[in-house]
Amino acid sequence: MISSHHKGIPICAIDAFSATPMGGNGATVVLLDHPASSIWMQALAAELAQSETSFLWHNGGQWCLRWFTPTCEVSLCGHATLAAGLALHKWGELAIAKPIDFQTRSGRIRVEVLTPELASIDLPSEEMKERQTENWMANLLGADPLATWSSQLGYGVILVNAEFPIANLDCNDLAWQNGPEKAWLVMQTATQPYQYQLRFFAPNMGIKEDPVTGSAHALVAPWWCKKLGINQVQGWQPSQRPGGMFCEPIAAAKVRIKGNGVILWQGFLPWQSSAIEPDSWIFTSS
Repeated sequence: MISSHHKGIPICAIDAFSATPMGGNGATVVLLDHPASSIWMQALAAELAQSETSFLWHNGGQWCLRWFTPTCEVSLCGHATLAAGLALHKWGELAIAKPIDFQTRSGRIRVEVLTPELASIDLPSEEMKERQTENWMANLLGADPLATWSSQLGYGVILVNAEFPIANLDCNDLAWQNGPEKAWLVMQTATQPYQYQLRFFAPNMGIKEDPVTGSAHALVAPWWCKKLGINQVQGWQPSQRPGGMFCEPIAAAKVRIKGNGVILWQGFLPWQSSAIEPDSWIFTSS
């Protein structure tokens, strides 16, 4: 078990949903002795400049987890949850094949480390709701979408045909800020071994493009399973830092995601967590 009393606050960087360094989606994980203030966590997440930074602490017999992008706190993040589980194993806090629950703003999330570089996470999912196609979508894509949806998570979903050049989409296009949604994902059928692929744009969350997005795959994987008549799908995200994952719906509103992760570096922040003011916000059990 790692101790932060003399060295500082443990921190590590993990490339999630990738089997090789500098691939997939980067996340930093910070291990606290107690809750920290939202202001401090937001400032550190901005300084670290990863898609998300996870903050973990142990409280009353359970692990608590919060996620911050460089500009805001988010209610759900898959890759940084995977990273948090692998980091806890590296720090000697989580044994292989011993599932635990993280308490989060999206409820309890089960995490199981399968090997030092492979883990599974159970993410909440939901039914996507069909939404009206808007003119800006066709203008942006250069073609009419096959279908569009919205979600309570705040993600908009656009389905395009298999021949659409999804790799050519421009993450800098201001059109991704359109609509009430806070992020947009564009998906299509993929070639084997993958059943589908998607890209994820979230400028309204401070992320032009998220490289590999577990929460997005958890949202759309049940739709693909139903469409294809199978129990498990393998999704791919062809971003500049590509990566993929296996997705298996295990309940009406839950998807088990399995993916690799590589620890890039680890160390200590040169402060004592006891000097950091705690947040007044408290998790509620669910």
